[in-house]
Amino acid sequence: MKNILKEKASRIKLLITDCDGVLTDGGVYYGEDGEQLKKFNIQDGMGVERLCKLAGIETAIITGEASPSLVKRAEKLQIAELHLLTKDKPAVLREMLSRLQLTGEQVAYIGDDYNDLEIMKMVGFTASPSNALPGIKAHVDYVCESRGGEGCFREFAELIIAYKEEIIEPADHSITLNNGRKIGEGQPCYIIAEIGINHNGSLEITKKLIDEAVAAKADAVKFQKRTPEICVPKDQWEVMRDTPWGRMSYIDYKRKTEFGIAEYATIDQYCKKVGIDWFVSTWDVPSVDFMEQFDTVMYKLASASLTDLGLIERILETGRPLMLSTGMSTMKEIDSALAFINAFSPNYPLFVAHSTSAYPCKPEELNLRMIQTLKNKFPGIPIGYSGHETGLATTVGAVAMGATFVERHFTLDRAMWGSDHAASVEPQGLQRLVRDIRDVETAAGDGVKKVYESELGPMKRLRVNISDEYKEKPLIS
Repeated sequence: MKNILKEKASRIKLLITDCDGVLTDGGVYYGEDGEQLKKFNIQDGMGVERLCKLAGIETAIITGEASPSLVKRAEKLQIAELHLLTKDKPAVLREMLSRLQLTGEQVAYIGDDYNDLEIMKMVGFTASPSNALPGIKAHVDYVCESRGGEGCFREFAELIIAYKEEIIEPADHSITLNNGRKIGEGQPCYIIAEIGINHNGSLEITKKLIDEAVAAKADAVKFQKRTPEICVPKDQWEVMRDTPWGRMSYIDYKRKTEFGIAEYATIDQYCKKVGIDWFVSTWDVPSVDFMEQFDTVMYKLASASLTDLGLIERILETGRPLMLSTGMSTMKEIDSALAFINAFSPNYPLFVAHSTSAYPCKPEELNLRMIQTLKNKFPGIPIGYSGHETGLATTVGAVAMGATFVERHFTLDRAMWGSDHAASVEPQGLQRLVRDIRDVETAAGDGVKKVYESELGPMKRLRVNISDEYKEKPLIS
């Protein structure tokens, strides 16, 4: 049976799905104006993306529905073949086959009701959710374990991906960002200048920091986004603080340092203008909702949030790569976080950063050998380093020990007012850090022993017995 399914899946170039009861829970919901809405499973969206990315298979929807939420969902997932209010599904399929120059054997279909039977007879690979009508389940090639709207589309998509013979995972296990940049084994180290809250609430300072990061040839700048009312403990709200803006309550100070839509729109435009990636650490769910207004390259999960499964799930729902930091964490907590992510979506685009959450961190607590420990424990996941130490040598050492990305806090002046400046790198230091990392990468070589042309002179002057292959080799002047 497995070989039959594999043979059918190997030919598939298009997966067509019904909507109600397959992509949705089959319930009826209404908006404020009485329009009919639908409840979708977020994992199915990742299934659409993975089908296209890993197997080159597009998705189409043929449905008798016309819900506004379905239209929005298709737009977000870039499903071009969306056929609404369809009365004659076979006729729509015949038109698609002709226009797309496909045969029925190259099409898969997943449905759940009797109006899907005729179209199922026209295609090469069929499936249904576990709660489909008995007559449908008896007819299809594969019955999903999941009920409709609970991930049955994703289950069928993963089955097709697994059976496609041409699917070959990249040997370097790198992750491609939405701008085409790759991070992972075999790629140049991705260097992140963590601006965080070192902008002190000033766009002028922010632009100077971005300019300095560009001058140093860093790959990205990173910020932090919080909702103060959620992230600041209630008993700390009215604690008075001396700040650059005068004496004020702690909650007001935190509000003062948070950027809003106008500031982040400026940051987005400015980073695009100067040609540097940018993204943020989000500390709460509303902050993720806010940041989804921008097309950032990834999300960062701060070490403090490693056990915040609600926040992790909200980030995963965006489908953007996730960089997860592991300071102040046990291996059990790291395992639990990664197991949660894997349960949500196997092979989710994930980075893991070794870190120690002390500001600044003493060298004896950096524990850089954890980089290799994480590499061994989580093969295929790019492992990096988020450092909070003073000095540069240990971060360069992290790259030499295998970090595929590094992150350091960055400031214009370590003496500036603020909690993170003292453990940050200044502009000249960032330039040296990038330069030294690139030198280490160049010096690493390919691991193949060879005699370089520059060694021939010393060889002929100093060696007693010279191999025949080098005796007549001319010296380079």
